[in-house]
Amino acid sequence: MRRRRFLTLAAAFACAPRLAHANTWQGRALGAEVSVTLSGPREATETALAAIPARLEQVERLFSLYRADSALVRLNHRGRLTTPHPLFAALMDLADHAHRLSGGLFDPTVQPLWQALARGEDIDAAQRAIGWARVTSGGGITLGPGQALTLNGIAQGFATDLVTKDLRRQGFVRALVDIGEQVALGGPYRLGLVDPEYGLVGQRTLTAGAIATSSPGALRLGEATHILSPDGRPPLWSTISIEAPTATLADALSTAAVFMDEPALRALKSRAALHRITAVASNGDLLTL
Repeated sequence: MRRRRFLTLAAAFACAPRLAHANTWQGRALGAEVSVTLSGPREATETALAAIPARLEQVERLFSLYRADSALVRLNHRGRLTTPHPLFAALMDLADHAHRLSGGLFDPTVQPLWQALARGEDIDAAQRAIGWARVTSGGGITLGPGQALTLNGIAQGFATDLVTKDLRRQGFVRALVDIGEQVALGGPYRLGLVDPEYGLVGQRTLTAGAIATSSPGALRLGEATHILSPDGRPPLWSTISIEAPTATLADALSTAAVFMDEPALRALKSRAALHRITAVASNGDLLTL
């Protein structure tokens, strides 16, 4: 999973009073660099951070496209999961929610098109397979003929939220979880918003909630960008950053929002109760909603 995320940590705990020990764990999950900075008593933070790899391993076993034993790979190969894990079923529900909020622009069934473009193959059959409405979830999860899913545009946000919930349940009130998308407990944390073409274009301060960023041009599949719309429209923005109540929502909607013009972005912000949308135009101009 090549990441399209270009939101970088500028200064963790830059504005936070140092009343407790801060400890950071770093690793990788779902193709992204992962870091969790946690404030609290030393022994408690070390115990909590030590549990994170097991949680991320669970996420990989469910949602990775590159593990033969993952639930997603099995679904794509067989066309059906009879008894999906509760977390898999939950993410499918969240994907459906994002699909509806985005007017269909968030669509995990673009995976065959992504593969065809990456391999330089004919894309006609792959385009015909696209259609979230043909994925059914009653009594298991079933794909339509020729379909396969990618959860790359939502799974890292979901993983970020899972880790954050784990920390919150343990009583932590100050943490920054970065699994390609970022969630803050407490704070404030200063984050730099970086576009692959124009570099650092702004800063954001996060004290609660989540932020996710998509940059279509970060990776290309021939003439196409690696973020694909289900209807073939090209991206309208160089980078989109969305601040939302959850990383799952921010992740999915930042993926879809690169295809939306300004009126559509304004409508999305209201409809999805987003905190803020930042868009970098192809000429480097910055729009904040």
